[in-house]
Amino acid sequence: MAEKITLSVIKADVGGYVGHSSIHQNLIDVAKEKLSKAKDNGMLVDFHVTRVGDDLELIMTHERGVDNEEIHQLAWDTFLAATEEAKKLKLYGAGQDLLSDAFSGNIKGMGPGVAEMEFVERKSEPVIVFMADKTSPGAWNLPLYSMFANPFNTAGLVIDPTMHEGFQFDVVDVYGHKAITLSCPEEMYDLLMLIGAMRRFMIRRVYRKDGEICASASTQKLSLIAGRYVGKDDPVLIVRCQSGMPAVGEALEPFAFPHIVEGWMRGSHHGPLMPVPFYEANPSRFDGPPRVIAAGFQITNGHLIGPRDLFDDPAFDRARQLANEIGDYLRAHGPFEPHRLGLDDLEYTTMPQLMKKLENRFKEE
Repeated sequence: MAEKITLSVIKADVGGYVGHSSIHQNLIDVAKEKLSKAKDNGMLVDFHVTRVGDDLELIMTHERGVDNEEIHQLAWDTFLAATEEAKKLKLYGAGQDLLSDAFSGNIKGMGPGVAEMEFVERKSEPVIVFMADKTSPGAWNLPLYSMFANPFNTAGLVIDPTMHEGFQFDVVDVYGHKAITLSCPEEMYDLLMLIGAMRRFMIRRVYRKDGEICASASTQKLSLIAGRYVGKDDPVLIVRCQSGMPAVGEALEPFAFPHIVEGWMRGSHHGPLMPVPFYEANPSRFDGPPRVIAAGFQITNGHLIGPRDLFDDPAFDRARQLANEIGDYLRAHGPFEPHRLGLDDLEYTTMPQLMKKLENRFKEE
C-alpha cells in the first residue's frame, strides 16, 4: 500500500507592516529558518512560507497525519518566534492571533487557522492553496459549492464520468458545535439552505463519493474562541485538482466573481473578495477590500514544486475592477448597513461596550 502524504496549511497574524496591510520580511525569514531546521531533522518533507496581507502562511508536507501534535507544536513555536521579531520591530498587533500562553497539544482553538488533508499521491498531484485576508472562513462556501456542485462553473460535473456522481460536503455549525455531511447533487437544496448562512455554517471538507478527500478549509473563528473581537479569521483552503476532481481552471473560476464576504475594516463590514497576484496582496483601502491569493503546487514525492501565482493573469483583471466598483458602492454607505455588519454580527466587537454606555439613557415608550 502506497504511503500517504499530509499537507498542512497553518496561518496566523503575528504582526502587521504597516498597520494591517502587509508583513515584514524578517518574519518570513524567521519562519523559514524554523521550518528549514525541521526539514533537516526529518520532521517535514518540504515546506513553503508565504503571506497574504498581514498573515504569515506555513505550507508544509510531512508523513505524520492530520492533527499531529509535533507538527502543530512546530507551527506554534514558529509563530512565537515570528511574534518576538514583530515585537522587536514594534509591528502592529504582534501575536494577535495567538490566544494562549502555552501550547496544549493541538493548535486548533488557539487562534491560528488550520487546513490539513492526508492522501496517497496520484500519478500527478496538482494542488491549489487559497489564502485570504480581511475576511472569515464562510468566504469559502460559495467558491466550494461552485467548484464541486455547480455545473455552470465546473463542466466536469456534466462531461467527466469520474465526477458525474457528485461530491459530499462536510458542513460545520460553528455556533452549535455540530457537523453534518450532505451529498450533491441529491441534497443540493439542503446544502444551499445551510451554507448560504456563511457566518454560521461553513464547508469544512469536500469528499468524492468513494471517500477520497478533495478539499479542506479552515473554520476557526477567533471571536468565538476569544469571546471578543481580536481580528478577522483570514482563512485558508486546500483544493486538489484534476483526475476526478475539478480542473485547475474550474477551481479558479468561482473567484472571477468577487462575491460579498464579511470582514474588511475592523472585521465589521461587508466587502467584495478580490482575487489578486501575490504582489498585490496588500489590503490598504479601508484595510481592504478583502483579498485572496492562489498558490499552485505540484506535489511530487511529498515535495512542493511551485508555487505558481495563479491569479497573476489578466483574465482576472475584470474581477479586480468589479471588486473596486463594488467597494466604491458599499463604502458610500459609510456606517450604515448593509456595508456595516448587522447588530447580531457585531456582538464580539466593541459594540456591546458602546451600547452599555448608552443603556441608562434609553427610556420606555
